[in-house]
Amino acid sequence: MARRQWTLLLVPDDHTSSRQFRVSRELVQVAIAGGLVLFSLLASLVAGLLVQESRSAQSGRLVQENAVLQTELQRMHSQAAQLKASLDELGKRDEQYRLIAGLEPIDEEVREAGIGGPGTETLESNELWRVDPELGEAAFTTAYDLNAMTRRARLLSSSWREATETLRRKHQLLAATPSILPTRGVISSAFSRQRWHPILDRPRAHEGIDIVARRGTPILAAANGRVTYVGRQADYGLMVEVDHGYGRVTRYAHASRALARPGQLVRRGEKIGEVGDTGLAIGPHLHYEVLVDGRPTNPRRFIFDRDVLAE
Repeated sequence: MARRQWTLLLVPDDHTSSRQFRVSRELVQVAIAGGLVLFSLLASLVAGLLVQESRSAQSGRLVQENAVLQTELQRMHSQAAQLKASLDELGKRDEQYRLIAGLEPIDEEVREAGIGGPGTETLESNELWRVDPELGEAAFTTAYDLNAMTRRARLLSSSWREATETLRRKHQLLAATPSILPTRGVISSAFSRQRWHPILDRPRAHEGIDIVARRGTPILAAANGRVTYVGRQADYGLMVEVDHGYGRVTRYAHASRALARPGQLVRRGEKIGEVGDTGLAIGPHLHYEVLVDGRPTNPRRFIFDRDVLAE
């Protein structure tokens, strides 16, 4: 069988004679195959160089990122140290606030608010530590410290709320505690379970104190509270009654004039009436009573401005 051949005709541009070459089909196939092999080798070489360059660039980025991460961890560790110092100072103040509020100090082990126990992550279980022990240890230590300080801050916040609420209640109680002489004058008759009544001329309980003062002398609320009664009551004459809460009620009797109205909120020292001699009285004076849980109590126990007392 005749071998099939390829004819290559080269025609120059300068009108010179053309040249003709004959090559076999097998030779053309071999040339094409060789070209493909050479192209594949060149492509593989270029791809390898590109991969190597990419890995080198990625390695450089990782080194740079690790350096930045280490710097950031050092900065966080420094800030954590400052935060711990601030928490220590707040802890000292918390002890003082609890002391003022009359609360027991927090146990030292509880105050430290450490972390640990089952389920707590360990250094060996940290993924970053497996990749880079030095960097992983720094990150783990910082996270550990921040976790402990977060729990301690929550504990201090809870303690402050407790102390604040306790002080608030105590302040309200003090504000609602009768503590002043409700008018300026002289105590003429003391609290007594049995005394001789000057008008009725017979023994009778005196469930308050009498303060002699000029007619029109201001009558002051002995503590914060709400006016529950204003009106006339037989022996008491014109009377104002104030409920201070916590089971404490004060009464101001024999007034010539009442300046408060039922339901009104009054504060300690606020004028609620004027001294008079209404009701069963032989002269201008204020009859002042303090009731605790409905029982008459000696008002002297609730008068703390002793400098104004005169007998």
